[in-house]
Amino acid sequence: MQKLRDLNHLSEIFHSYDTYIIDLWGVMHNGISLNPKAIEVVENLSENSKKIVFLSNAPRPSSKVIEFLRRMKMSEKFLSKVITSGEAAMHAINQNKFGKKFYHLGPSRDQSIFEKLSKNKTSLNGCDFILCTGLFEEHEKDLNYYKDLLKDHISKKFICTNPDLIVHRGNIEELCAGAVAKTFETLGGKVIYYGKPYKEIYEMCFNLGEKVLAIGDNLRTDIKGANNLNLDSLFIYNGVHRNEIKNDEELPALLKRYNVKTNFFQRELKW
Repeated sequence: MQKLRDLNHLSEIFHSYDTYIIDLWGVMHNGISLNPKAIEVVENLSENSKKIVFLSNAPRPSSKVIEFLRRMKMSEKFLSKVITSGEAAMHAINQNKFGKKFYHLGPSRDQSIFEKLSKNKTSLNGCDFILCTGLFEEHEKDLNYYKDLLKDHISKKFICTNPDLIVHRGNIEELCAGAVAKTFETLGGKVIYYGKPYKEIYEMCFNLGEKVLAIGDNLRTDIKGANNLNLDSLFIYNGVHRNEIKNDEELPALLKRYNVKTNFFQRELKW
């Protein structure tokens, strides 16, 4: 891997890649509004006939994320290739890969992931597996609640549809399904994850022979995922890790802490 480089402008290197796998939350938007500079990037990539894939650890089907992006006024031309961890998990659930009966651990807004199998939703005691899409709305900050809830059920299969630990909605930090999954693991349970950084979801994004640049703000998922597939990557450091890094001089130590490598970095994605 080449030496870590502060990339002032993506336009400096864009010709070197065929395909761009871009994270959504933290790069393209902050959960409330689109990032205008990031939109300028995909506009320019599109005009130069580059393949753009939005890859998100969203615990919902791709169609629901596309609806969300439409509400934020993202142009329709960018919505043809949106892949989510929820979509990948949904395929497995629909095939009864983990059994039939499941307990849904997460907010009611995520029910679209199992809408075809809603009749199989049951209690924690009666389920074959636990389907985690996030935290309950009434317990969205208290991981100890989930420790107590799950401590007697660690023999169950635990399916995590979003490996992210946290996300920022605007400037407010929120816990994600990955945080509950980690709690389940500390209890001694085993977790099956869908999404970044696991290889399977990347197979839906590009073909062999394509030169790929992965862009994301999460070292555990976006950048680790790129490392797992030996893809070049661009780390956006004013996202998930904004509270861990004050300036780019601290970046090498942060990368070492997470045991990842990246080719390029920017504070925010810009052309």
